[in-house]
Amino acid sequence: MLAVSDYEFWFVTGSQPLYGEEQLKEVAEDAKELVNQLNESNKLPYKVVYKGVMTTADSVTEFMKEANYQEKVAGVMTWMHTFSPAKNWIRGTKLLQKPLLHLATQYLNNIPYDTIDFDYMNLNQSAHGDREYGYVNARLQKNNKIVYGYWGDEEVQEEIARWEDVAVAYNESFKLKIARFGDTMRDVAVTELDKVEAQIELGWTIDYYAVGDLVRVIDDVADAKVDELYSQLQEKYTFNPGENSADKFENSVKAQLRQYLGIKQFLDENGYTAFTTNFQDLYGMEQLPGLAVQLLMSEGYGFGAEGDAKSAGLTRLLKIMSHNKQTAFMEDYTLDLRKGHEAILGSHMLEVDPTISGETPRVEVHPLDIGGKDDPARLVFQGIDGEAIDVTLSHSNDGFKFISYPVDAHKPEAQTPNLPVASQLWTPKVGLKEGATKWIQYGGGHHTVLSFALIEEQINDLANLFGIGSIEIG
Repeated sequence: MLAVSDYEFWFVTGSQPLYGEEQLKEVAEDAKELVNQLNESNKLPYKVVYKGVMTTADSVTEFMKEANYQEKVAGVMTWMHTFSPAKNWIRGTKLLQKPLLHLATQYLNNIPYDTIDFDYMNLNQSAHGDREYGYVNARLQKNNKIVYGYWGDEEVQEEIARWEDVAVAYNESFKLKIARFGDTMRDVAVTELDKVEAQIELGWTIDYYAVGDLVRVIDDVADAKVDELYSQLQEKYTFNPGENSADKFENSVKAQLRQYLGIKQFLDENGYTAFTTNFQDLYGMEQLPGLAVQLLMSEGYGFGAEGDAKSAGLTRLLKIMSHNKQTAFMEDYTLDLRKGHEAILGSHMLEVDPTISGETPRVEVHPLDIGGKDDPARLVFQGIDGEAIDVTLSHSNDGFKFISYPVDAHKPEAQTPNLPVASQLWTPKVGLKEGATKWIQYGGGHHTVLSFALIEEQINDLANLFGIGSIEIG
């Protein structure tokens, strides 16, 4: 499900015709080798395609127009091997509608003191060619990414790789369709959203469907498909009937699997990759979707509870950026305020993504004192230890903005037998008091996405591409 388009990135090198054909051939050969080595490094998640040396305004403009036109192109990478007069780049760069990475590098990583001469200097002018080129991008306010350093170094390649993931998520954002089954939770402010503004700024299409539209699909799911999935689930997870009778446990789990299959069919047939549900709007459904949502999120679908489309879209984008690794919809659930133990316990009623599980999740069935439906099945597990980031998408008078902070994450100190949900503990690196205070001051909501696979630089880069705010606490 997470599969996105087969994207690639086009790489172009800047120069000028003053140096002669032989020198330009050498520029091209160096650029080709650079691109080949990047692809062979196995660090980059998407292929880089060498597209030539640009020496005139016309060639740059045509290149950028073609990059816009080709759907498979997720972004453009540029390198100023020599001094490339930056006025040549103005028209084409203004027209470019794809993410732009300026690789500020040099073909060699050293200064050849014994052999350096003016021929070498004419050919290797990245040191000031990058500044000439960068000056124009700054004037154009292009929101481009600058990666500085030797192209063969692992950390530079990893920085390019992280940006590729951001650029792909940005492209996918303009294809993102979110299905809202029912409305938002009544009387709640933070889950509300201007759908038109979301489409203008983020590219998201957000559509409402009556729950009955979904129920009709769920009810038509064949029993044989449910039975087959039930057997597969037994092999993957631990079944823990607890005090439930065998029939009640099986019926509850199969009700969730029927929901899973129905929701998946509805989303796939209509081109949606994210969705919301609301426990106040379950007409015709046996249970609040719990296990069903967890299974869908584990496959890469975005989700937001209580009709929260912002979280649904954010979850989907960050799953694309992280390749669906250890990135989960979350909620600030409760607090530990003891000195030396300050932490947030993150969870939700049922819907926490098992990609952050530190153990084999257990399938359990328990009452849910909200929603007024049958006891729902869910995956119960504890999270993991490690460094992570916690991110929310806020919408206020000043528009959309990301709010985030780095956190130290831990498994909860103990099991919660009377709160049978998936759970994860974390503490903002700036401290709970400062982090939570600023989060509240900036208008951050209680629904978040917790990721062990992403870093805040990527959140800032994504905000930069959208042209929205990004507040990094600490």
